[in-house]
Parts: sequence; C-alpha cells; structure tokens
Amino acid sequence: MISLFRNFFQSKIGLPIFIGFLVLVGFAFAMADVSGSATFGGLTGDDKIVVVGNDDVSAVEMTSSMNSALRQAQAQNPTITMQQFIDSGALEDQLELIIDRYSIGMFAQDYGLRAGENLVNSELLQISAFQDLTGNFDRATYLAALQRQGITDEILRRDISDGMLAQQILSPAFAAPVMPEAVARQYAALVLERRRGSIGLIPGSEFAPDADPAEEELNTFYSENRSDYVLPERRTLRVATFGADSVTADLEPTAEQIAERYEANAELYDAGERRAVTSFVVPTQEAANALVARIRGGISLEAAAQEAGFNVSPGPLLERDELTSSTSAALADAVFAASEGSVADPARAALGWYVARVDDVEAIPARSLAEVRDDIAGALRREAQMEALAELSSRIEEMVNTGTSLTDVATGLGLEMTSFPDVTANGQVFGSPGQGIPPGLRPILDTAFQMSEGNPQLAELVPGVQFLIFDVADIVESDAPPIELIRDRVVRDWKQNEGNKAAREAADRILAAVRGGTALPEAMRAENAALGRIENVDLRRVDLLANAEQGIPTALVLMFSMAQNSTKILEDSANLGWYVVDLDAIETDPIEDNPDTLTQTREQLTPALVGEYNAQLTRAIRDEVGVERNEEAIEQLRATLTGAR
Repeated sequence: MISLFRNFFQSKIGLPIFIGFLVLVGFAFAMADVSGSATFGGLTGDDKIVVVGNDDVSAVEMTSSMNSALRQAQAQNPTITMQQFIDSGALEDQLELIIDRYSIGMFAQDYGLRAGENLVNSELLQISAFQDLTGNFDRATYLAALQRQGITDEILRRDISDGMLAQQILSPAFAAPVMPEAVARQYAALVLERRRGSIGLIPGSEFAPDADPAEEELNTFYSENRSDYVLPERRTLRVATFGADSVTADLEPTAEQIAERYEANAELYDAGERRAVTSFVVPTQEAANALVARIRGGISLEAAAQEAGFNVSPGPLLERDELTSSTSAALADAVFAASEGSVADPARAALGWYVARVDDVEAIPARSLAEVRDDIAGALRREAQMEALAELSSRIEEMVNTGTSLTDVATGLGLEMTSFPDVTANGQVFGSPGQGIPPGLRPILDTAFQMSEGNPQLAELVPGVQFLIFDVADIVESDAPPIELIRDRVVRDWKQNEGNKAAREAADRILAAVRGGTALPEAMRAENAALGRIENVDLRRVDLLANAEQGIPTALVLMFSMAQNSTKILEDSANLGWYVVDLDAIETDPIEDNPDTLTQTREQLTPALVGEYNAQLTRAIRDEVGVERNEEAIEQLRATLTGAR
C-alpha cells in the first residue's frame, strides 16, 4: 500500500540521502579524482556549479559524477545515452545528492562531530569487496577495486566519513517514530474506500482519416516526430580467437630440465610446515594488544571478535610463503613463531593489526626427485605453453599495431574469423528479437562501441589462456532512417495522430454533455454510434492496490483521485485514444469496523514518516549551511554533457 503513496526507502541503510554515500557498500556514488582545471566548451572545470557554505562544487566534479552515474545506468540499460539520462532528470538528481552530502558533512563538522581515520579504517576493513580469500583486508584488491570504479583512496575515505557524519546527524530523525492515529485514519479510510462510476474509451482509430496525407504534410509530421523513429547504433563485430590450441611448438621438457628445476627449487621440496589460522584485523595496535591479552586470558578468539564487531572464519592450511602472499610477512612470521592452539603476537596489516590464532600445524615431509618428477614436468610444460602463447600474442599485437587488418592476421595465422552483423550496444542483434552475441564476447562490447572502423584490438578472454582479436565494420550511426524506408509506418502513425486529435475533440464534447447532465453512455452514442466501449467500475481501493504489481490502468488511477460526481478526460498511455472517466459515488466503510486495517496502515506508514522527518531535517540543514546555485553554469554543463556545445 505504502508504495502508492510514497517510496522513501531505496538505500540499504534506509535513508534517501544515503544514496550519495553508498560508495562504501557498492560504489553507487563514484567520482574521479581531479586536479588543476579543465575546459568543457564554454565552461571551465573550475567554474562553480553550486556553492555549499564555504565549499564549491566544480564543473569537473559534476561532470565526473554524471559520467559515473551514467555508467551505472548503462549497466541496466546499455543503450541509454547521456542526452536520455539527463532528460530523465539525472543531472538534477546528482546535483541534489552532492549538495546534500556537502551540506550534512559541513553541518556535522560545525557542531563538533568527527569521523576519524581509525573509524574510517574500521569500515574499510569490513567491506567484503576489499578482502582476500581468507576474509582479511587486502590492499592490492582494494586499490584494484578503486581503479575499476575510477576513484581514489582520498575520495572514498571522504565519502565514508561523510556517510558516518550523516548517520550521526540524521539518526535522531527516525528514532522510533509513530504515525499519529488521526493521520493514519485518513490513509486507512482511503484503503477502505469504494468507488463507483464508468469509463468510456474514445479510440482514435474511429476518427482516423482513410486517405493518405499529402507529401508535404507527411514530411512535416515526420520532422516534428523524428525522435520517435530513431534507430540504435549498429555495428558488425568481427572476432578471431586463439589460445593454447593455437600453439604448435614442442612443449615436452627434457630430463635435464626437470632435474635442473628440482635443484633450483630444492627448498620447496625440503621438509616444512603448513599452518591454519583464524584471524581478523583491528584498526590500532592498542586494540590488537588488548584483544590478544583477553584471548590469552581465557576468552575465545571468536567471542572477542564478535564483541569487537568482527566476523571470523577458519583459514586453510598454508605454507609460510602462501600465508605471506595472502596476508603479510609480519603475520606469517608471527604465526610460524607461535605454537599450535596459541594466539600469535599482534602483527602489522596493510590497514590495521592482525589478531590471529594458530588452529592447526601440519608437518610436510621432504620429497625426492622421483616423487615430484611428474609435477615438475607438468609445470614446465605449462610454462612452455604460456611462453609460446605469450610470444604468439606479442606477434599478433605487433601486427595489429603496425596496421595489419584483422582479415590478414587471421589468414596469416590460420585463425577462424566470425562476424556478428547489426549488433547493438546491449549485445542484441537489431531486428532479430532474442538473438545476440555469445555471452563470452560481452566483456569487449563497450570497447567495440568506442572503436573506429577497421582498427583491430587484442583482448584476453581468459587471462593468459584465451585471447581474442576483434574489430568493427559497417558502423551505422544512431539516427532516424530516411522517411522512404519507413513510409508505411509513418503514414499509419500520422493517421493515428490525426484520429487522436479528432478523438480529443469528441472527448471534449462528450465531457461537456456529461457535465451538463447527460449520462455517459448516451453522450457517447450521441457523438458517434460506434462508441460503445464503456466499462462500469465498482471497486475498492484495497482491491486495486492488491494488483499494483501487475500495473494499474491509468484511467483507474485517475478515477481514484477524483472528487465525487466529477468527470474528466485522460489520454491513453498507449496512444490509443482518450478516456472519459465519470465518478458517481464514493463510499467508505467505518474505520471502527476494521481495526486491523488501521493498525496495518500505521505500521506501513511509519517508514514514510521516517523519510518525511529526514527530508525536513535535510532541508533545514541546507538552509542553515546556505546553498547558492549557479543556474547559468548548470545550463552550460547540461549543454556540454549533451554535446550541444
């Protein structure tokens, strides 16, 4: 029910304002790090788009924010353009998010609230996207994730800090709110409401002209509605794959090579140990020392971690070098110096300090050449194959870089080339519903739609194993086709449009007649004897809402928003014509007879109340901090982003 009134809660933490801070849980709000100044048409990167308190939001920051938001939107709709994105209101939405983020952060700091480095570190440690297979923070994984999203450590930390400050400021706004009963009664009464009336359809087809339009008239109609006929960009994608099966060199190692490898890595085959640990990371050395002391005093590591707000899980048996590569050298040293079942001394992590327990110690006996011969031979064989594949890849890359065409590369190396014509940006084949490129080629799709024609590129489908050479041909830009190619469709649309115009005039006359006292069926027959499509409605709002997921017809939505004994007209959303909606009566069951409905309504409206409080507080914060918009710069930015300048 509540979704029909207002949908306040879309973010994980329950506050609309936090959409701007979701970098820490999913990179939903990413901006690129910039410095200096840039020029965008007539707008410089340093131009102030908006001033929040003493902080400026620059054109560079807004441009980066919009590009990031567009990439996220394209993950759901690959064909959406910046123009369409901005037309949907995205520029204003992103600007509002940034203004709210700046305002709340500044307001919080003005009143002495802080989110220090250690607190930010503790949040970073708990983000699964930054953890390795052992569940611990991994700096390489962290930096790679930031690079993929086009942001920096500094920006991420600021966003996390702003999010924490927002929690501190906004949490009191939704501390156990209760919807007043008097307000809940009003909404509950709406749920119990029953409406009776009728809906008549005046289809445009009944009024559409039989004759085709004059050429000039058709061309004018096409020109005015050209955007309705725009076709997506299409490209022919041509690919040739190569991998291990493309290597023809002799890969079998000799006995001398096997023995040489054994001698060179003798320490790998000496007796050793593997150890399994359970660990977690805390922000400071003091916290690590205190937790280690408590664990050594008798509390379990799991209980200590839970009290500190961390989840832990046992790790696999690892040798020292494996533990070093997956965590840190300091932890490996501490773990291999501790006895089985004991807690190791705190060890430095990339971001904080490890608290670790040695769960298991497994002795590894020494292995002879005969015992490891097959393993070494397999490793040498794979290395030779990888080396040969790398050489082939380098050779192909050199050919591509020197201007060799994809056809010549494929022919020269005996590779099979496959073409996929008329591919759109979402990977589908234009004009062939349900057909598209193979899933394995989707990673190259974005690049393929940024390439120029006839310039092949090399890509890895499976790192080090399978490669791909690809190019694009027959690029058809997104545009409306010449009218000659779709003349029949345009003529049909013109007739429907003319019919809808006449249907609107008929609807106005019927509306006037009904408002003058004529019954709707009679008024429709008087207008046109063929107008007999009338639906009588006798429906409760609760029944209407029960089918909300399937979609509620717009005419019914209008009927449930009208005053009793009123009549209105509405254009059909599918362009079929016009509706005349006549509401005769509104009846409501007494709330006292439906106590469960009142209780349910109060419960369901509570989130809306939370959102209302939050929205009012955010607005008050913005008013206190002060926000000054540069409308001229905003319009220049809009024009720049859409390519209008």
